[in-house]
Amino acid sequence: MPNFTRPTFGWHESRMQTRFILINTSHAGNVGATARAMKTMGFDDLVLVAPRWPNVLRREETIQRASGALDVLAAARIVDTLDEALDGMTHLCATAMTPRDFGPPTVSPRAHFESLSKKEHNREQSQGLEAQKVSESGVGFLFGSERFGMRNEDVYRCHACLSIPSNPAFGSLNLAAAVQVLAYEWRLALGGFAVQAAAVEADLADARQVAGMLAHLESALTAIGFLDPQAPKKLMPRLNQLFNRSAITQEEIHILRGVAKAMAQLAEGGRPPHQAPLPPSR
Repeated sequence: MPNFTRPTFGWHESRMQTRFILINTSHAGNVGATARAMKTMGFDDLVLVAPRWPNVLRREETIQRASGALDVLAAARIVDTLDEALDGMTHLCATAMTPRDFGPPTVSPRAHFESLSKKEHNREQSQGLEAQKVSESGVGFLFGSERFGMRNEDVYRCHACLSIPSNPAFGSLNLAAAVQVLAYEWRLALGGFAVQAAAVEADLADARQVAGMLAHLESALTAIGFLDPQAPKKLMPRLNQLFNRSAITQEEIHILRGVAKAMAQLAEGGRPPHQAPLPPSR
Protein backbone atom coordinates (compact mmCIF):
# COMPACT_ATOMS: atom_id res chain seq x y z
CA MET A 1 0.00 0.00 0.00
CA PRO A 2 1.39 3.42 -0.89
CA ASN A 3 2.41 5.82 1.83
CA PHE A 4 -0.03 8.55 2.69
CA THR A 5 0.53 11.95 4.19
CA ARG A 6 -1.11 12.40 7.58
CA PRO A 7 -2.61 15.78 8.45
CA THR A 8 -3.22 17.06 11.97
CA PHE A 9 -6.19 14.77 12.57
CA GLY A 10 -5.13 11.77 10.49
CA TRP A 11 -2.62 10.09 12.75
CA HIS A 12 -5.23 7.98 14.59
CA GLU A 13 -6.24 5.94 11.55
CA SER A 14 -4.54 2.72 12.66
CA ARG A 15 -6.75 2.57 15.76
CA MET A 16 -10.03 3.41 14.00
CA GLN A 17 -11.62 0.56 12.11
CA THR A 18 -13.52 1.27 8.88
CA ARG A 19 -16.21 -1.04 7.56
CA PHE A 20 -18.40 -0.91 4.46
CA ILE A 21 -21.74 -2.68 4.87
CA LEU A 22 -23.96 -3.57 1.91
CA ILE A 23 -27.54 -4.48 2.82
CA ASN A 24 -29.63 -6.75 0.55
CA THR A 25 -27.43 -6.11 -2.48
CA SER A 26 -29.06 -7.55 -5.60
CA HIS A 27 -26.38 -7.14 -8.31
CA ALA A 28 -23.21 -9.19 -8.07
CA GLY A 29 -21.29 -6.66 -10.14
CA ASN A 30 -21.83 -3.99 -7.52
CA VAL A 31 -20.21 -6.19 -4.89
CA GLY A 32 -17.11 -6.59 -7.04
CA ALA A 33 -17.01 -2.90 -7.94
CA THR A 34 -17.38 -2.01 -4.25
CA ALA A 35 -14.37 -4.18 -3.40
CA ARG A 36 -12.38 -2.38 -6.09
CA ALA A 37 -13.48 1.05 -4.82
CA MET A 38 -12.49 0.12 -1.28
CA LYS A 39 -9.08 -1.22 -2.20
CA THR A 40 -8.16 1.86 -4.21
CA MET A 41 -8.64 3.88 -1.02
CA GLY A 42 -6.87 1.37 1.24
CA PHE A 43 -9.88 -0.25 2.95
CA ASP A 44 -10.58 -3.97 3.19
CA ASP A 45 -13.41 -4.61 5.70
CA LEU A 46 -16.52 -5.50 3.68
CA VAL A 47 -19.66 -7.10 5.11
CA LEU A 48 -22.72 -8.16 3.10
CA VAL A 49 -26.04 -8.44 4.87
CA ALA A 50 -28.38 -11.01 3.30
CA PRO A 51 -27.36 -10.45 -0.33
CA ARG A 52 -29.54 -11.80 -3.13
CA TRP A 53 -26.95 -14.42 -4.05
CA PRO A 54 -25.52 -16.55 -1.21
CA ASN A 55 -22.48 -17.27 -3.38
CA VAL A 56 -22.11 -13.66 -4.55
CA LEU A 57 -18.45 -13.47 -3.51
CA ARG A 58 -17.60 -16.30 -5.92
CA ARG A 59 -19.76 -15.29 -8.86
CA GLU A 60 -17.98 -14.55 -12.13
CA GLU A 61 -19.44 -11.04 -12.45
CA THR A 62 -18.30 -10.17 -8.94
CA ILE A 63 -14.76 -11.31 -9.63
CA GLN A 64 -14.58 -9.49 -12.96
CA ARG A 65 -15.87 -6.19 -11.54
CA ALA A 66 -13.45 -6.44 -8.61
CA SER A 67 -10.66 -5.96 -11.16
CA GLY A 68 -7.92 -7.38 -8.96
CA ALA A 69 -9.35 -6.59 -5.52
CA LEU A 70 -9.68 -10.31 -4.83
CA ASP A 71 -8.13 -9.99 -1.38
CA VAL A 72 -11.01 -7.74 -0.32
CA LEU A 73 -13.51 -10.30 -1.61
CA ALA A 74 -11.63 -13.11 0.14
CA ALA A 75 -11.80 -11.27 3.47
CA ALA A 76 -15.44 -10.19 3.05
CA ARG A 77 -18.13 -11.69 5.28
CA ILE A 78 -21.75 -12.56 4.60
CA VAL A 79 -24.13 -12.32 7.55
CA ASP A 80 -27.87 -12.74 7.99
CA THR A 81 -28.65 -9.66 10.05
CA LEU A 82 -27.50 -6.07 10.34
CA ASP A 83 -26.74 -6.61 14.03
CA GLU A 84 -24.01 -9.06 13.08
CA ALA A 85 -22.51 -6.59 10.62
CA LEU A 86 -22.33 -3.80 13.19
CA ASP A 87 -20.22 -5.67 15.73
CA GLY A 88 -17.46 -3.34 16.99
CA MET A 89 -18.75 -0.26 15.16
CA THR A 90 -19.16 2.85 17.32
CA HIS A 91 -20.28 5.35 14.68
CA LEU A 92 -22.74 4.51 11.92
CA CYS A 93 -23.31 6.48 8.74
CA ALA A 94 -26.38 5.81 6.62
CA THR A 95 -26.49 6.66 2.93
CA ALA A 96 -29.89 7.78 1.72
CA MET A 97 -30.88 10.15 -1.07
CA THR A 98 -34.56 10.42 -0.10
CA PRO A 99 -35.22 13.07 2.58
CA ARG A 100 -36.85 11.78 5.78
CA ASP A 101 -38.97 13.69 8.26
CA PHE A 102 -37.37 11.81 11.15
CA GLY A 103 -34.01 10.30 11.87
CA PRO A 104 -30.35 11.29 12.13
CA PRO A 105 -29.19 14.64 10.71
CA THR A 106 -28.45 14.74 6.99
CA VAL A 107 -24.91 15.97 6.37
CA SER A 108 -22.37 16.18 3.57
CA PRO A 109 -19.59 13.57 3.76
CA ARG A 110 -16.67 16.00 3.83
CA ALA A 111 -17.99 18.20 6.63
CA HIS A 112 -19.08 15.22 8.71
CA PHE A 113 -15.84 13.33 8.26
CA GLU A 114 -13.79 16.35 9.28
CA SER A 115 -15.87 16.70 12.44
CA LEU A 116 -15.66 12.97 13.16
CA SER A 117 -11.90 12.95 12.66
CA LYS A 118 -11.43 15.83 15.08
CA LYS A 119 -13.64 14.20 17.71
CA GLU A 120 -11.68 10.96 17.44
CA HIS A 121 -8.43 12.84 17.77
CA ASN A 122 -9.65 14.60 20.93
CA ARG A 123 -10.99 11.35 22.36
CA GLU A 124 -7.67 9.60 21.96
CA GLN A 125 -5.80 12.50 23.51
CA SER A 126 -8.09 12.47 26.53
CA GLN A 127 -7.44 8.74 27.03
CA GLY A 128 -3.68 9.05 26.67
CA LEU A 129 -1.29 8.81 23.75
CA GLU A 130 -0.21 5.23 24.46
CA ALA A 131 -1.93 2.85 22.07
CA GLN A 132 -2.76 0.35 24.83
CA LYS A 133 -4.75 2.98 26.70
CA VAL A 134 -6.97 3.99 23.79
CA SER A 135 -10.16 2.01 23.34
CA GLU A 136 -10.84 0.90 19.81
CA SER A 137 -13.50 2.61 17.73
CA GLY A 138 -14.99 1.95 14.36
CA VAL A 139 -17.00 3.70 11.71
CA GLY A 140 -19.46 1.82 9.56
CA PHE A 141 -20.86 3.00 6.23
CA LEU A 142 -24.23 1.46 5.44
CA PHE A 143 -25.64 1.10 1.91
CA GLY A 144 -29.12 -0.17 1.10
CA SER A 145 -30.29 -2.23 -1.84
CA GLU A 146 -30.00 -0.84 -5.35
CA ARG A 147 -33.74 -0.67 -5.86
CA PHE A 148 -35.15 0.38 -2.50
CA GLY A 149 -32.23 1.93 -0.60
CA MET A 150 -32.09 1.70 3.18
CA ARG A 151 -35.09 0.86 5.32
CA ASN A 152 -36.20 3.56 7.74
CA GLU A 153 -35.56 1.36 10.77
CA ASP A 154 -31.94 0.85 9.63
CA VAL A 155 -31.43 4.56 9.03
CA TYR A 156 -32.78 5.36 12.52
CA ARG A 157 -29.94 3.33 14.05
CA CYS A 158 -27.31 5.58 12.51
CA HIS A 159 -25.61 8.68 13.89
CA ALA A 160 -25.67 10.55 10.58
CA CYS A 161 -27.23 10.29 7.15
CA LEU A 162 -24.70 11.11 4.45
CA SER A 163 -25.88 12.94 1.35
CA ILE A 164 -23.39 13.32 -1.50
CA PRO A 165 -23.76 16.80 -3.04
CA SER A 166 -24.91 16.27 -6.62
CA ASN A 167 -27.01 17.69 -9.41
CA PRO A 168 -30.44 18.52 -7.88
CA ALA A 169 -32.11 17.49 -11.13
CA PHE A 170 -30.31 14.13 -11.29
CA GLY A 171 -28.74 12.88 -8.08
CA SER A 172 -28.85 9.16 -8.86
CA LEU A 173 -25.58 7.38 -8.11
CA ASN A 174 -24.71 3.76 -8.75
CA LEU A 175 -24.05 1.86 -5.52
CA ALA A 176 -20.36 1.28 -6.24
CA ALA A 177 -19.95 4.90 -7.36
CA ALA A 178 -21.37 6.08 -4.02
CA VAL A 179 -18.98 3.76 -2.20
CA GLN A 180 -16.07 5.21 -4.16
CA VAL A 181 -17.01 8.80 -3.31
CA LEU A 182 -17.38 8.08 0.41
CA ALA A 183 -14.23 5.95 0.52
CA TYR A 184 -12.30 8.82 -1.08
CA GLU A 185 -13.70 11.44 1.28
CA TRP A 186 -13.04 9.27 4.33
CA ARG A 187 -9.50 8.55 3.17
CA LEU A 188 -8.91 12.30 2.86
CA ALA A 189 -10.14 12.78 6.43
CA LEU A 190 -7.73 10.06 7.58
CA GLY A 191 -4.77 11.57 5.79
CA GLY A 192 -5.03 10.77 2.12
CA PHE A 193 -2.46 9.15 -0.15
CA ALA A 194 0.52 10.97 -1.58
CA VAL A 195 0.31 11.68 -5.29
CA GLN A 196 2.37 9.16 -7.22
CA ALA A 197 4.69 10.68 -9.82
CA ALA A 198 3.71 9.69 -13.36
CA ALA A 199 7.35 9.49 -14.41
CA VAL A 200 10.73 9.24 -12.74
CA GLU A 201 12.20 12.67 -12.18
CA ALA A 202 15.18 13.36 -14.43
CA ASP A 203 18.55 14.30 -13.00
CA LEU A 204 19.18 18.03 -13.15
CA ALA A 205 22.34 19.27 -14.82
CA ASP A 206 24.92 20.79 -12.51
CA ALA A 207 26.66 24.13 -13.04
CA ARG A 208 29.70 22.51 -14.66
CA GLN A 209 27.56 20.67 -17.22
CA VAL A 210 25.63 23.84 -18.06
CA ALA A 211 28.87 25.81 -18.47
CA GLY A 212 30.31 23.13 -20.79
CA MET A 213 27.17 23.11 -22.92
CA LEU A 214 27.16 26.92 -23.15
CA ALA A 215 30.79 26.92 -24.31
CA HIS A 216 29.92 24.33 -26.96
CA LEU A 217 26.86 26.33 -28.03
CA GLU A 218 28.85 29.57 -28.13
CA SER A 219 31.36 27.97 -30.50
CA ALA A 220 28.58 26.70 -32.77
CA LEU A 221 26.76 30.04 -32.81
CA THR A 222 30.01 31.72 -33.77
CA ALA A 223 30.60 29.16 -36.53
CA ILE A 224 27.24 29.86 -38.19
CA GLY A 225 27.68 33.63 -37.90
CA PHE A 226 24.93 34.23 -35.36
CA LEU A 227 27.34 35.36 -32.64
CA ASP A 228 30.02 37.97 -33.27
CA PRO A 229 32.81 37.23 -30.80
CA GLN A 230 34.02 40.83 -31.17
CA ALA A 231 30.61 42.15 -30.06
CA PRO A 232 28.91 39.36 -28.14
CA LYS A 233 26.86 41.77 -26.03
CA LYS A 234 25.02 39.74 -23.40
CA LEU A 235 23.89 36.82 -25.54
CA MET A 236 25.63 34.06 -23.60
CA PRO A 237 24.80 35.43 -20.12
CA ARG A 238 21.16 35.68 -21.20
CA LEU A 239 21.22 32.10 -22.45
CA ASN A 240 22.81 31.09 -19.16
CA GLN A 241 19.92 32.72 -17.26
CA LEU A 242 17.42 31.07 -19.60
CA PHE A 243 18.78 27.61 -18.86
CA ASN A 244 18.94 28.33 -15.13
CA ARG A 245 15.25 29.20 -15.09
CA SER A 246 14.33 26.09 -17.04
CA ALA A 247 15.98 23.71 -14.54
CA ILE A 248 17.63 21.93 -17.44
CA THR A 249 18.29 18.22 -17.11
CA GLN A 250 21.36 16.20 -18.02
CA GLU A 251 19.54 14.57 -20.94
CA GLU A 252 18.59 18.00 -22.27
CA ILE A 253 22.25 19.05 -22.03
CA HIS A 254 23.15 16.10 -24.28
CA ILE A 255 20.47 17.14 -26.78
CA LEU A 256 21.71 20.71 -26.94
CA ARG A 257 25.29 19.55 -27.34
CA GLY A 258 24.12 17.41 -30.26
CA VAL A 259 22.43 20.46 -31.80
CA ALA A 260 25.62 22.49 -31.37
CA LYS A 261 27.70 19.72 -32.95
CA ALA A 262 25.37 19.55 -35.99
CA MET A 263 25.48 23.34 -36.36
CA ALA A 264 29.28 23.30 -36.34
CA GLN A 265 29.39 20.50 -38.92
CA LEU A 266 27.09 22.39 -41.27
CA ALA A 267 29.13 25.56 -40.84
CA GLU A 268 32.22 23.62 -41.94
CA GLY A 269 30.43 22.31 -45.02
CA GLY A 270 29.75 18.88 -43.64
CA ARG A 271 26.51 17.01 -43.21
CA PRO A 272 24.59 16.01 -40.06
CA PRO A 273 25.08 12.32 -39.17
CA HIS A 274 21.52 11.37 -40.23
CA GLN A 275 21.74 12.97 -43.69
CA ALA A 276 22.64 10.64 -46.56
CA PRO A 277 25.39 11.70 -49.02
CA LEU A 278 24.21 13.52 -52.11
CA PRO A 279 24.31 11.51 -55.36
CA PRO A 280 27.17 12.37 -57.74
CA SER A 281 26.37 14.96 -60.39
CA ARG A 282 26.20 13.82 -64.04
